[in-house]
Amino acid sequence: MNRELDQLAADNIRALAIAMVEKAKSGHPGGPMGGADYMHILYSEFFNYDPSDMHWPFRDRFFMDAGHLSSLMYAQYYLLGNYGKDDVANFRQWGSITPGHPEVDVKRGVENTSGPLGQGHTMGIGAAIAAKFLKARFGDWMNHKIYGFISDGGVQEEISQGAGRLAGHLGLNNFIMFYDSNDVQLSSKTDEVTSEDTAKKYEAWGWKVITIDGHDHDQIRKALSDANSETEKPTLIIGRTIMGKGCVAADGSIYEGYTELHGKPIGDTGADYAKTLKNLGANVDAPFNIYDEVERFYTDILEGKKKAASSKKAEIKAWEDTNEELAKKLDGFLSGSLPELDFSSIEHKEGLATRAASSGVLGYLAEHVENMIVSSADLSNSDKTDGFLKKTTVLKKDDFSGAFLQAGVAELTMASVANGIALHGGVIPVVATFFVFSDYMKPAIRLSAIQELPVKFVWTHDAFRVGEDGPTHQPIEQEAQIRLLEKIQNHNHEQSFVAIRPADSQETSVAWKMAMENTKTPTGLILSRQGIKDVPAVSGSRYDMALNAEKGGYLVKETPNPDVVLIANGSEVATLVAAAQLLEDKEGLKVNIASIPSEGIFRQQSPEYQHKVIPSDKPIFGLTAGLPINLESLAGPNGRVFGLQHFGYSAPASVLDEKFGFTGEKVYKEVMDFLK
Repeated sequence: MNRELDQLAADNIRALAIAMVEKAKSGHPGGPMGGADYMHILYSEFFNYDPSDMHWPFRDRFFMDAGHLSSLMYAQYYLLGNYGKDDVANFRQWGSITPGHPEVDVKRGVENTSGPLGQGHTMGIGAAIAAKFLKARFGDWMNHKIYGFISDGGVQEEISQGAGRLAGHLGLNNFIMFYDSNDVQLSSKTDEVTSEDTAKKYEAWGWKVITIDGHDHDQIRKALSDANSETEKPTLIIGRTIMGKGCVAADGSIYEGYTELHGKPIGDTGADYAKTLKNLGANVDAPFNIYDEVERFYTDILEGKKKAASSKKAEIKAWEDTNEELAKKLDGFLSGSLPELDFSSIEHKEGLATRAASSGVLGYLAEHVENMIVSSADLSNSDKTDGFLKKTTVLKKDDFSGAFLQAGVAELTMASVANGIALHGGVIPVVATFFVFSDYMKPAIRLSAIQELPVKFVWTHDAFRVGEDGPTHQPIEQEAQIRLLEKIQNHNHEQSFVAIRPADSQETSVAWKMAMENTKTPTGLILSRQGIKDVPAVSGSRYDMALNAEKGGYLVKETPNPDVVLIANGSEVATLVAAAQLLEDKEGLKVNIASIPSEGIFRQQSPEYQHKVIPSDKPIFGLTAGLPINLESLAGPNGRVFGLQHFGYSAPASVLDEKFGFTGEKVYKEVMDFLK
């Protein structure tokens, strides 16, 4: 170790961070100045990866929670050669690869998108779960670590409760988190909003807690050494740091620890930008330079990391040579390939709820897909993920041989953990709860869509037919909210989310097929609590007919030159079948019925196909158990959609169907009123 060189490297990170913010005229300089010492020691001495192979699956991973500290990451990764001078100089600018908050970019060392506080470290915990899951199947050689970095704000966000509890309960000793504790928030000091003892809180959750001076390099080293040696618990390193460490005023006096240093350029505070750069050893005229001594130092560091990675790869190669079948299986997991799956072979009883049909599919997947983790927020016997659980065991401390994660009542935590599992790679995450509680998950669903993660969301109890549980448990607006994501493109110009609400058991099997084969974006399955009459097969098997759902929408009943086309998804399709029978028998009308489980995918089909299913020159009547807007764009300006525009009530489902107008007889009357 070289104390002067280590200090110079940390100061170089500080100078780069404040230069980025100053040039961009926006950002957060004070936090990066406080965290620079930890970052330098972590990456120079502890972090294991291969600089020549950034996607190496067995690398250590760093999950940033405090995304506003992006300049800290970019400065550190610039020293490591992941970014160039122009990249850091164009911080927060259009077209740059250094956005204001980090966006997942494994090639450059950014493992997760962060910004909404609390989710970054929770995704890190998900990655640690994935690593434990894989280690249990392939051996102790798989011993990489997951590092998290959290700020005062992240600790305060409610998600930290669920994440901290879960990590401690599972004994994730492969997760090490640095808490940059500087007592300063964006608009106040922390003592104005909290008086909790963070150390005791995490200890109560089962964490190892180490409190250090976050600027003392020897204390940082010892804390990281102790954390890496821990065999039973995740570790929280509370680093007492100073906001704006190294800032000076125009007269040269120290200007550190002030709230204003958190969220605006140094030059707009009581600190002096030029004097601070000089204090940190930087060239005021070339603030984006790496110091000569630091550049040479990091050249040696990178060579050392390549050699260490090469040695580890040789160890892995020896394991592969003696475990060919296991190695082949691991390659399959990491590549994201699926085994041969025959969804048509899954048998369903007549008239099942789609949650029950999903349970059957999950039971099949438990026996055929070995790298799935299914999780439920204390609802496995109600959202029917117990179909999977019955064929595996629960993940628990010191035993990750199972594949079911009991998340407890923590929907947001569970969803964010799933994102982390997906980011780690090699494991397929599935999470389940009631559809109305997707509200609790929205921030993580959004980050899943932004990061393009193939998480599978299972939402049951999809409509007012939840019944006696009443308006708090009856989804009305949730489908409209989720389907908005189908209308948003991600940065790869793909539909950012796929929402599928199947009409019956066989469509549920097809929906699961679509979800498993979708490796580009998250998928949400929206499933019923109540039993649904199976849609009649026009010819052949109902499963073969339901395969048309892969186009997002299709005709389940087709007549040449129809008088009216009825459209719906989910359980309302069966109601339309009943209504169509009355329209034919009583009125002599010719009726087509379209099931549109995913409008997003349907809109990707050719105009000719869309017109065949929903012709623009015919009357279109839509039925939805949610807000009419769910189907209004499909029904078009000349169509009508019957839906709900009020919250639910507590009563049996059959009573609500009658009261709200969701019976074949009442829908028949609505259609006739529309046609007249």
